[in-house]
Amino acid sequence: MDLHSPNPMKGIFLKVASVMIFLCMSALIKAAGKEIPAGQITFLRSAFAMVPILVFLGVKGQLRDAFRTNDIFGHFKRGFIGILSMGFGFYGLVHLPLPESIALGYALPLVTVIVAAVFLKERVGVYRWTAVLIGLIGVAVISWPRLTLFRDGGLGSSEAMGVLAMLAFALLGSCAMVLVRKLVQTERTPTIVLYFSLFASVFSLGTLPFGWIDLGWPELVMMMFAGFCGGIAQLLLTASYRYADVSTIAPFEYTSIVLGLIVGYFLFGDVPTATMLTGTAIVVSAGIFVIFREHRLELKRRAELRHQTPQG
Repeated sequence: MDLHSPNPMKGIFLKVASVMIFLCMSALIKAAGKEIPAGQITFLRSAFAMVPILVFLGVKGQLRDAFRTNDIFGHFKRGFIGILSMGFGFYGLVHLPLPESIALGYALPLVTVIVAAVFLKERVGVYRWTAVLIGLIGVAVISWPRLTLFRDGGLGSSEAMGVLAMLAFALLGSCAMVLVRKLVQTERTPTIVLYFSLFASVFSLGTLPFGWIDLGWPELVMMMFAGFCGGIAQLLLTASYRYADVSTIAPFEYTSIVLGLIVGYFLFGDVPTATMLTGTAIVVSAGIFVIFREHRLELKRRAELRHQTPQG
């Protein structure tokens, strides 16, 4: 079968596999402990992620071509913004229960709609604005118990800072996605993935003077495998889009919340609250609506192009 032939079931399988391996990465990082600085986590995750990526490109004979780029500054900007987002995300991951960190991460596609409207001047209709607003209400429902001033520590508590970090992750991550949308117009996917891992490693190495800690062998091994998982999951995610439309695959991202609840409960003793589940349901519903709305708009744009082509 041709590599690019449509095969939705294979695309879904690869997507779910990537979600499961990303979850393994998150669990390994969380298990390694909150004492590890976010910059150090980011460096180890990014550096070790390059191993499976480089091996894959070498086996495919694409290693040399992967480094060829027409927009090195675009990769630099994407890497800088992406590494900030990743650092905030890892901070939130280790300071919040696993299911809540995953659920708050779902704010990213919602915020991306806002950022794309502001910076790319994309036209956003009332349906998507409504979905974004409802989704952000869901984020507030999840966040409020962690942010309330009536808890010990108030806004200065580690959990409150974890929530703020996840919101920063979503905002910066959406900016990074906008930069990726620009890069894909001139750059190949392996080039984008490879340069991000490379720049992420270099930028996060700059946090070394700010207090990295000595890791024992258990923590180092967990971080090494977390990096491997990140690289493998990225490859699987990229491959999934060869076989099915984004709108077909994207909803399966939300299987991570179910798996996250299971892993969080059995490995870390995280018991989901009614508030967390309610907020998650709101965010997921809004996210799925945005995905299908984008799909319908894309189908409409394709139909308009088909009608215009004979007249051109």
